[in-house]
Amino acid sequence: MGKKEVSRNKIVLNAALSGVMAALVFVTTMIIRIPVPATQGYINIGDCMIFVSALLFGPIVGGFAGGVGSALADLVGYPSFTLYTLVIKGIEGLIVGSLTTGKTSWRDTPVVIIAGIEMVTGYFIVETYLYGLGAALVEVPGNVFQASFGAVVAIPLCFAVRKRLAELLSAVRTSLRD
Repeated sequence: MGKKEVSRNKIVLNAALSGVMAALVFVTTMIIRIPVPATQGYINIGDCMIFVSALLFGPIVGGFAGGVGSALADLVGYPSFTLYTLVIKGIEGLIVGSLTTGKTSWRDTPVVIIAGIEMVTGYFIVETYLYGLGAALVEVPGNVFQASFGAVVAIPLCFAVRKRLAELLSAVRTSLRD
């Protein structure tokens, strides 16, 4: 297989995984939506799939899935946050995918915590600017819940998937990062 064909395969694989994982982020974000009237936002469980996307497939897939999947969910009912979400959730997935080693679950925990802090901080800054400090503070516990729930679900799920599909994931990860 020539260099050009390997490169083309890598692009196709990244695009396919990114699209599928963005769809999964969208669906998990839409499943549960608890409105927060103070900021016109909502609490959801989409972070678990952002973390899964990034932990299993790296920064490109994690960043795209997190940003695009979450932003598309915002378009349905909460469009004022769409662009902010694209950036904040995209960076969240990018952080996790960039910092994970993909080898052990215990190493994933601090990575997911760092990304969760970025997400909570990002929305806090945006909401403070848009709605004031009081409203932004109301949203913080919900955002902390989202990141915590995402970590509690994603880390063991990725452990199980990695354990069962280690060879496949190794091949995918290698082809995506080369």
